[in-house]
Amino acid sequence: MKKIIISILSLIFLLLIAGCSRSTEPQIRITNKQAGKVDVKIQASGKIEFNISDVEPGQTTDYQAISEGNVSATAIVQNQSISFLAAKSTRYTIVISTDAPPSLRIDK
Repeated sequence: MKKIIISILSLIFLLLIAGCSRSTEPQIRITNKQAGKVDVKIQASGKIEFNISDVEPGQTTDYQAISEGNVSATAIVQNQSISFLAAKSTRYTIVISTDAPPSLRIDK
């Protein structure tokens, strides 16, 4: 009985350590405050990660994982871009504003 209790406690301890020590990838999403659809190109460390296409006016996309490090987001239609350093376990929202010309900003 004593061995079973020690085994269970050891297993719980190992699971807690593994669960708490894991860092997750940074995540981003897009919020479009423009009157028309927008497309956004996401680059990390100089390579294209992905494109987020046809973001409707007023829409906020789901979070998507990106690589840690220097990230650049470009609103393709307006050709406006913004760069930031993405850190582990952090969520970012890229907001395309209603300014003329449109600007991009990062919200955490």
